[in-house]
Amino acid sequence: MSAELIILFMFSSMLLSMLTGQRVFAVIGFVGVVAAAILWGNGGFELGFSAAMKLMKWYPLLTLPMFIFMGYLLSESGIAEDLYKAFHVWMGGLRGGLAVGTIGLMVIISAMNGLSVAGMAIGATIALPELLKRGYDKTMVTGVIQAGSSLGILVPPSVVLVLYGMIARQPVGQLWLAGAFPGLLLAALFIIYIVIRCRLNPALGPVLPKEERDIPLSEKLKLLRAGILPFLIFFLMMGLFLMGYTSLVESSAVGALSALVVAAVKGRLGNGVLTRTIEQTLGITCMFMWIILAALCFGAVFDGLGAVRAIEGLLVNDWGLSPWTILILMQLSFILMGMFLDDTAMLVIVAPLYIPLVGKLGFDLIWYGVLYTITCQISYMTPPFGYNLFLMRAMAPPEVSLGDIYRSVWPFVIIMMIGLAIIMAFPQIALWLPEHVNVRG
Repeated sequence: MSAELIILFMFSSMLLSMLTGQRVFAVIGFVGVVAAAILWGNGGFELGFSAAMKLMKWYPLLTLPMFIFMGYLLSESGIAEDLYKAFHVWMGGLRGGLAVGTIGLMVIISAMNGLSVAGMAIGATIALPELLKRGYDKTMVTGVIQAGSSLGILVPPSVVLVLYGMIARQPVGQLWLAGAFPGLLLAALFIIYIVIRCRLNPALGPVLPKEERDIPLSEKLKLLRAGILPFLIFFLMMGLFLMGYTSLVESSAVGALSALVVAAVKGRLGNGVLTRTIEQTLGITCMFMWIILAALCFGAVFDGLGAVRAIEGLLVNDWGLSPWTILILMQLSFILMGMFLDDTAMLVIVAPLYIPLVGKLGFDLIWYGVLYTITCQISYMTPPFGYNLFLMRAMAPPEVSLGDIYRSVWPFVIIMMIGLAIIMAFPQIALWLPEHVNVRG
């Protein structure tokens, strides 16, 4: 069987198998091993074992359970609720101030989590009821929470960037640094949109009643103490990492231990919090490990087939497309796939083709990792099967309908596309920090 037919077999059988409802990693890993057997005979069955050994030797993988544990523990222990009280008082006098405060809360949670699901859970259970009670427009605020929670996969320590780093063979520390400024840029664009829209239509985000805002300065300053512990955790985790005192894995261990100590000091480890956190950490970590393993199997077959060279020849030589045109088409394909697949499935399916091709076209793979992650954020919120859409539907109160949720995301999807275009046009937004800060792997 020719290499071209094997490539066609792999993609068609993979897509058909996904229609059966099987898990993504099982489908992709199975197709990869079978294709290897067709290509190389009995020796191809060793591909899965080889990929597993490669995975077990990848030291930065230890960061996954550490950061996931830290994020879930902070979510379960109620630290986020204390933070939101501070935002409530300090931002309540601004039109749309509580929505702006929600974005601020999401940025902080993202910097201590690495996943969007924890931010979504916190926003839907803590911020959303408060915003609705204060008369905020339900369509706008559900969009605010979905957009804000999506920052969790871009702002360091992003678990999605860890996955990308493993598949693209890029240093995770550099990827995290690259995601910092783009994440803050998107958060700033969200805030600008909220402020302008609420200024044009004050009914969307009314200010808090004067009696609630009329709090002595001393009380307001006391509320700011809620941010001290999260800032301390972030400094111990990322500050020591950026200053070169800890490696990537050591930094994750420091963050997990700090979150555990803070939860214990605040007396928030009771009622099965630690047990639930460990169970959630184990489930998410195992899922990511299986996905990486499947991706390594699938990618090894493509390397052996020379598929990247064939695709490059087709697009550049035969069709005459420019590198930028190819890059834009890649991003559009990610957005289309994101309407039906989650971020990890998208990465595993197309990474063997896209990532090597991006390198051959002369683009920086660190920068492309940021573009991929922002595209994932967009796909999280695009109907019909956006990940955040269903999370919000599961967590939102009854008065928020699925129609409200679908309508709420479009302004933020447009803002994210604008942010994506800005970072594509000005790569240094993502690359300046990795170029000027040396970190230990």
